[in-house]
Amino acid sequence: MSGNCDFDCSSCSKSCSERKDKRTDFLEKTNEMSNIKKVVGIVSGKGGVGKSLVTSMLAVTMNRRGYNTAILDADITGPSIPKAFGIKEKATGNEFGMFPARTGTGIEIMSVNLLLPNDTDPVVWRGPIISGTVRQFWSGVIWGDVDFMFIDMPPGTGDVPLTVFQSIPVDGIIVVTSPQELVSMIVSKAVRMAEMMNIPIIGLVENMSYFKCPDCNKEHRIFGDSHIEEVAGRYGLKVLAKLPIDPKFSATCDKGLIELYDGNWLDSVAEILEMS
Repeated sequence: MSGNCDFDCSSCSKSCSERKDKRTDFLEKTNEMSNIKKVVGIVSGKGGVGKSLVTSMLAVTMNRRGYNTAILDADITGPSIPKAFGIKEKATGNEFGMFPARTGTGIEIMSVNLLLPNDTDPVVWRGPIISGTVRQFWSGVIWGDVDFMFIDMPPGTGDVPLTVFQSIPVDGIIVVTSPQELVSMIVSKAVRMAEMMNIPIIGLVENMSYFKCPDCNKEHRIFGDSHIEEVAGRYGLKVLAKLPIDPKFSATCDKGLIELYDGNWLDSVAEILEMS
């Protein structure tokens, strides 16, 4: 604490013994039967960069390493997680809370699509109702024992990311981007929001980084040269992984078989999560 301290930690970037995290004033409690150890948010500055794909693949990767994993689908108006895992049944519950759906390999999932009569029904809700639903997914669901929970957040820096950062004890976030320069600019907004909310940033993942030709084995930059190293250097962040453009990704998601994806692109991310 400096001599000029005004005791407003929200506007200060210094780390000291007197520092207070004001998020604790707003944090929601989990269901008393839930035991969640680590919470990782997956964010992006805009849609269409593969945030849900990265969320799903991370959950599968950690599950393969022997951890109990779960996904809280906070993208209320554009949920895609159940589709990627081929989940068709609806969520159930009792007087103690709701039960998440469970995938073939045991990954627990809660998404608004598990509550709607039809998967194609639109969610035409205003911000407060959407934010309340996200809080309910955290506090009203009986998650059981979870080593790593991944929160798939909607793109941008609106109501839901703010609700998640204020209401859920997020241990860190992973920012998903793509090679376009415009996306790199928008990623900066997500990074700055996390810094404003005092949320640790684990690092960046670039999706659609390149296409590897199966005939010549050469890598082609379909969306142009990557700018992720520049963005990472600007904010002192790590580049965790670069995912290729692979038709198998979309094929496995469309068929609900993401748990069968073959690849080790996110192993380095898993190692960092294990050490955190």
